[in-house]
Amino acid sequence: MIDKNRPILETRSLGKRFSIGSRFSAEGKRTVHAVDNVSLTVWRGETVGLVGESGCGKSTLARCLVRLYDISDGELLFEGNDITSKSLSELRPLRRRLQMVFQDPSASLNPRRRVGDLVAEPLRIHGRLSSSEITKRVAELFDLVGLLPDHVMRFPHEFSGGQRQRVGIARAIALNPDLVVLDEPVSALDVSVQAQIVNLLADLQEKLNLTYIFIAHDLSVVRQVSTRIAVMYLGSIVEEGPAEDVFAAPAHPYSQALISAVPVVE
Repeated sequence: MIDKNRPILETRSLGKRFSIGSRFSAEGKRTVHAVDNVSLTVWRGETVGLVGESGCGKSTLARCLVRLYDISDGELLFEGNDITSKSLSELRPLRRRLQMVFQDPSASLNPRRRVGDLVAEPLRIHGRLSSSEITKRVAELFDLVGLLPDHVMRFPHEFSGGQRQRVGIARAIALNPDLVVLDEPVSALDVSVQAQIVNLLADLQEKLNLTYIFIAHDLSVVRQVSTRIAVMYLGSIVEEGPAEDVFAAPAHPYSQALISAVPVVE
């Protein structure tokens, strides 16, 4: 159920700049505005779909929202509290409540460790559980994401891409977060597996009362999962609104171009 009493996450004119090049090169150093003047409100219990072509700043924004990147401009608020400039130590309690699932689970899973240990890691770092309680919680998480009990002893390379993403999701929900940022969570998977993961995410959202920010370039997937859609172009959000409204009558020329490019099944 969507709760509009207070936003769970809010950005106000948020920006992220990167300096590239070298002062010794012919072009010298220059600044790239990867995210520019983004204002977005996310309500508890909803799924906000963030769409746009590759390189538009979606993934950079995602990392800003969970404070994996420092923020150059503007404000980031979590449940009304300004977390824009909080230090790593100040952010640590928030890590329990604000999690991220990445596009390539292999990149975030240590190939030398068993997946049971990888899922247990956030519980050891942030939780106050005994070893037996951690073991029990990991078993619960594997069941929640559709993995078998004996999978805890396997290594990441022994899983398919879809199974590895299930492991990544299990890690993300281990601490019972309120908000999960999903950065292209199904784009690297086969279509049939994509549907399974999308259904899993919907099931988990209902069971655990999760809020999602779902980032993708596949508009058909975004339309399926999203309550609202924000369209991103050249680092800025150019259109935002209820999913069906944006698809039915896109107002911005870029939104119109994106939606017109979606294949129509006859």
